[in-house]
Amino acid sequence: MHLTRFTDYSLRVLIYLAVKGEERSTIQEIAGRFDISRNHLMKVVQDLSHKGYITAIRGKNGGLLLKKSPEEIRLGRLVRDTENDIELVECFGDKNECVITPACGLKPVLAEALRAFFAVLDKYTLADMLGLQQSQLTQLLRIEPLPHHKAKLPPPLAS
Repeated sequence: MHLTRFTDYSLRVLIYLAVKGEERSTIQEIAGRFDISRNHLMKVVQDLSHKGYITAIRGKNGGLLLKKSPEEIRLGRLVRDTENDIELVECFGDKNECVITPACGLKPVLAEALRAFFAVLDKYTLADMLGLQQSQLTQLLRIEPLPHHKAKLPPPLAS
């Protein structure tokens, strides 16, 4: 099975927004960090907004924010929401013309494998994708902390 680029980009956008936390992000910013097409990312963001994963605020101080907490976003649900075609083989679909379908044992085996795939994804949330790696993700994505989050240094010692 191969997830589409659309799903891959959806996951990246959500991870980026989760790492940024309360700070708003722009499509341009995210596209630049991942070196991906801004136009394609616009479609992804629109879909994520429509499906209730993110909030897109327009205007001068606008930007993108997660609409749900990372703990509420299940990876299995996200993949189901972003993949248009989860048919592993022709016989899973409505246009099945495979001649061996009545006697083939492959479909139930692949259906079981697909259920297992989603059962694993359903166990994890967006928060699980951050975990202990959040500080490393912050560095890799070049995300600067908000000014009020920066630690204050103690005054220098007098000599």
